[in-house]
Amino acid sequence: MEQHDGVPPSRSSTLMDIRAALEAAGIEFVGTPEDGPGIRLRTPQGRPPA
Repeated sequence: MEQHDGVPPSRSSTLMDIRAALEAAGIEFVGTPEDGPGIRLRTPQGRPPA
């Protein structure tokens, strides 16, 4: 999946599962694919800050 620009060829449910797992780990997606894509690191819900 990492070798493609833009949205990789995959089942949409697989991409949504990957996104959900990353968000549960404290990653917030910001921007859009065309304008300023990136991430922010957050404290996962239910976990105290390290």
